[in-house]
Amino acid sequence: MSGRKLNASNSRLKQDYLRLKKDPVPYITAEPLSSNILEWHYVVSGPENTPYEGGYYHGKLVFPSEFPFKPPAIYMLTPNGRFKTNKKLCLSISDFHPDTWNPAWSVSTILTGLLSFMNEKCPTLGSVETTDHDKRQFAYNSLEYNLKSREFCDLFPDIVAEIRVELNKRNALQSTMKENQNNNSRSVSNESLQG
Repeated sequence: MSGRKLNASNSRLKQDYLRLKKDPVPYITAEPLSSNILEWHYVVSGPENTPYEGGYYHGKLVFPSEFPFKPPAIYMLTPNGRFKTNKKLCLSISDFHPDTWNPAWSVSTILTGLLSFMNEKCPTLGSVETTDHDKRQFAYNSLEYNLKSREFCDLFPDIVAEIRVELNKRNALQSTMKENQNNNSRSVSNESLQG
């Protein structure tokens, strides 16, 4: 790879990063690896009124040194019910379709396209078919799943904090429900003894 191509892609990706920080894509956070600007990780926060609501979906974009003249590979790392994990996704904005790639597209454009496609039901290479119920289960389980990833925790500490708050709420709710269930059982037992 020539130094000129790498410098051009690095420069473009740095510009895209600054633009993304200034004008974030709704429901998505993205960070390049500090050791390699050609690899970015993203988190999709499941949009409201979708089966993904409440979930956090970690993935990565792997840019070629020829970016922006060639598209990135796109991966989803968190089980989600829409895309296979750790497999390249076949999207019009990915390296599966270099013929449809537009060099004017930015990282924000790619992430917006990914989110849009995630909310559709069109099959493609790298997609899976599941029910909305299954997707909601994946959303629920995504919090604990992502906390097992060191990379996720290192790159997205603010999201990790949000997840921990949500998991604490869940645990408190489950404890309260269990306590209420035990109280109801004792109440029924006392009534049967008195009757």
